[in-house]
Amino acid sequence: MPHRTGQRPAYPEGSTIDWLREEAAERERQRRLHAQRGLRGLWGVILDSAIMWFVAVATGVGIGLAGAWLDILVKWLGDLREGRCAHGFFYNQVTCCSGVDPGELCTEWQTWSETLHVRSIFGQSLLQSFVYMTLAIAFAGSAALLVKTYAPYAFHTGIPEIKAILSGYVLDSFLSPWTLLIKALGLALSVASGLSLGKEGPLVHVSCCMAYLFSKPFHQFRANEAQKRKLLTAAAVAGVSVAFGSPLGGVLFGLEELDLFSDESDVMWRGFVTSVIAAVSLQYVDPFGTSKLVLFEVTGVADTWRAFELVPWLFLAVIGGLLGSLLIKLNAAAAVYRHNSVIRDWPILEVVGFTALTAAVSYLVVFLRVQSSELVANLFQECDPTKGDYHGLCNPTAIWANVFLLILTAVTKVALTAWTFGMMVPAGIFLPTIAIGACLGRAVGLLTQGLHRTYPKSWIFSSCPPDPTVRCVSPGFYAVIGASAMLGGVTRMTISLVVILFELTGALSHVLPIMISVMVAKWVGDAFGKDGIYSIWIAMRQYPWLPPVDFRDRGETVARVMKPAGDLVVVRDEGQCTLRELDTLLKAHAFRGFPVVCGEHLVGYATREKLEAAIEPLLEEDAASGAQRSCTFGAQPNAADAGIVNLALVLEEAILQLRKDVPLELVVSMFQKLNLRHILFTHEGKLTGLITKTDIVWLLTAHFPSLVERNILQAAMYILLLSSPGLT
Repeated sequence: MPHRTGQRPAYPEGSTIDWLREEAAERERQRRLHAQRGLRGLWGVILDSAIMWFVAVATGVGIGLAGAWLDILVKWLGDLREGRCAHGFFYNQVTCCSGVDPGELCTEWQTWSETLHVRSIFGQSLLQSFVYMTLAIAFAGSAALLVKTYAPYAFHTGIPEIKAILSGYVLDSFLSPWTLLIKALGLALSVASGLSLGKEGPLVHVSCCMAYLFSKPFHQFRANEAQKRKLLTAAAVAGVSVAFGSPLGGVLFGLEELDLFSDESDVMWRGFVTSVIAAVSLQYVDPFGTSKLVLFEVTGVADTWRAFELVPWLFLAVIGGLLGSLLIKLNAAAAVYRHNSVIRDWPILEVVGFTALTAAVSYLVVFLRVQSSELVANLFQECDPTKGDYHGLCNPTAIWANVFLLILTAVTKVALTAWTFGMMVPAGIFLPTIAIGACLGRAVGLLTQGLHRTYPKSWIFSSCPPDPTVRCVSPGFYAVIGASAMLGGVTRMTISLVVILFELTGALSHVLPIMISVMVAKWVGDAFGKDGIYSIWIAMRQYPWLPPVDFRDRGETVARVMKPAGDLVVVRDEGQCTLRELDTLLKAHAFRGFPVVCGEHLVGYATREKLEAAIEPLLEEDAASGAQRSCTFGAQPNAADAGIVNLALVLEEAILQLRKDVPLELVVSMFQKLNLRHILFTHEGKLTGLITKTDIVWLLTAHFPSLVERNILQAAMYILLLSSPGLT
């Protein structure tokens, strides 16, 4: 009897999953599950659904609690750079001064010079700056050391990798327990160090690591990569929900930025539930002591806005689009320079050196010295006599000084963020971007308010209340507009960004101006490139992810980019193929799949994983018996010929075949919408060529700089990233 095999092996690290095979396997599993009768069948269905919801709920609770305690740890470590609480070392400044009335001096919080009883002004300044810089370097250096030593995948934001994983890329090491631990701990240290970075984006990575950890004991996730990614989808949504206190914005972020929920409504529903549970868990801990999810609440803003304010708001939107594009280009240039210079070999030294530079510069500017979250919270606030004046922002005689400091802070943060986002520490870009936009927005708001105070009777301000004591211009909301424009210019998000911002600030009555600013910022940014910061990093790292952009050809056919049949490594099924020759072929070429041909006619397509799983036990049998059996992929051979192994079941069940004269635009669209790994091209049954996901990725991202060495780029792309064959 001929041997037949159809094993379904696991995907190796660096390959891409076969969505059609995974979905078919899940349908077959569900069919068998529902085919069972009686109480056993009913219990099986209930248990299967309960497992999915258990992992989703556990992830929501886990990331909610982790995000809350991370906020507390970051706040304490950040405040520790400037002082300590007299009645409790582990109290941050807000907790230490919780019983103090607004405007009253808090004596319980002591600077380090007060704690060490340094009296001279020069000695106080020297001591404070020394402690500030020393702790900043210690925190950032520790984070870099942890990442470099224990979890290299814990650096950066993680969103580009998550987007690639959700699209089918296999990178389980990126979701390991060690990565989870180091990412969370390193994130607290790096944010507290005062580097120009945030914790919002990395929380998506932390949440996905949690979901992966909780799902490992259950077979339905281990055995099916598509089901695993549906779970990671819900986890990514919950991460955004916790990062911004925005459960609805998290769902829309998954829909817009992560390109999720495109085919199944139950995935969106699961993400919504997980997002809400994560937000409830965050509010239960209440890390900010406000009993609210709103992180940067905007208060004192009038319910109405005036038409003349559209002019400064549109100006902020244009500046946000321009600066966002500039920040993307500067960050990409910094990443390429780092990769091609000696700095690449000394990542920890780079972090220590740049942290020292950041701390030295930040200590000199009052708005740079504080944590970005505290800066943004105060920039969003309107002036209130019952509350303290944040470093003179409400002083009407210091408008020009404040405007200068705010613009200086914004420009400095652009430069610092461009280099920091990419170093060997966990880092997000949301909060620094919001801070840059808020600084510019508050500066424009102060100028507009000053203009109104100087010329209150001008026709421009005719819509303002006649009583000069009633506020007409709200500089705090101008900071919100600037933040939304800047964030839109960097990420190119639209709908989800608007929802996140009004959930983040509570400024529901001013959603329309936020929408206008985001829209204009995106238009301006798109004029200099349609890709946001995450798409740029995916392209630079050459992940097999296809951006959902509309590709337009110029009348070309796919023959221009496909690999011709003569250049392909193929398996020849011509009656003389032996198992040993097939094994030699697999060892000689590291491609993830091979077309099978008989003469020039296409027989099928076989992946490396299936071939290796099929022939390894057969080769062991041949080695024990001394036989050298042949193999075939075609019709069933003569039953009497036991020396032929039938590998027909190794061939892919469904392969897409086209003619090489089809439009290139159509082929690109098929790869984007059908999650294909390759398309074979035939004519009258003869193999004429092949195009892989690699080729489409290169086609769409050829204009981006790359962080992969050019002399090994082709090998890395074909061997490590894609499950498709390549050139000889």
